Amino acid sequence: MKLGKIAMMAAAGAVVGGILLAERKRPLREAKSPAIPRNVRNAALGAGCVVIVAAVEEPLTQAIAKNNLQHRRGFAQKLPRPLRLLGGIAAMDYGFYWWHVATHKVPLLWRFHRVHHVDPDMDASTAVRFHPLDMLVSLPWRLVQVRLSGVSPKSLRWWRRFFNFSILFHHANLKLPGQVDDLLARGVTTPKMHGIHHSSIKSERDSNFTSGLSFWDRLHGTYRDDVPQDELDIGVYDPLAGDDVPLDRALGAPFRDTPAQQG
Repeated sequence: MKLGKIAMMAAAGAVVGGILLAERKRPLREAKSPAIPRNVRNAALGAGCVVIVAAVEEPLTQAIAKNNLQHRRGFAQKLPRPLRLLGGIAAMDYGFYWWHVATHKVPLLWRFHRVHHVDPDMDASTAVRFHPLDMLVSLPWRLVQVRLSGVSPKSLRWWRRFFNFSILFHHANLKLPGQVDDLLARGVTTPKMHGIHHSSIKSERDSNFTSGLSFWDRLHGTYRDDVPQDELDIGVYDPLAGDDVPLDRALGAPFRDTPAQQG
């Protein structure tokens, strides 16, 4: 393994550790359930997602990205050379915004995405709480997304880094000092902003869809910052569906036809 990759992994580990420590020291919301059982369950779901992404999604998307570069196809490849890297990342981010909207609006997609939203608390571990099959359900869109965005292999790798850091950061139960959260929300997704998206109230949940640049929510009128964090009720729960938080029920949740499957 090259020294550059080792340094990158070490830096990523330090960032993850820093966020995990910071959200314990400065929580944004009071937790409703013990952290350790939740974190273990969420990590188990996340591990399944990592396996599928590494085995299926990454090889396919990298192959498309190579063809984008070789044949100068897609949005980013039409830009002047200095703008292609950032243009590709922005295009991928915008494509993911629309996918996220779809997971809340299309009943079949919500069946899988709901597993992410049933978490009764939201912290950094929630960032990886997805149904593993959700990675396969989203694969066709991801392939189209990579093709149309025109990302090169390098842009795709940087988008993944940006995306992974962003979701870890904005899911963190982290109270930033002073007005830092509000200032950052002018450009990127923040913990306060994304907390509203995890509300149990549908009208609040149908906002702040972006996973990176907050510009997309502002552009399409889905941005909200009017819900105080101490008034938020995090999580989606329906008495008729039962408790889908435990690992076994979370894995089976998309296949149970209940009223709770409505976004």
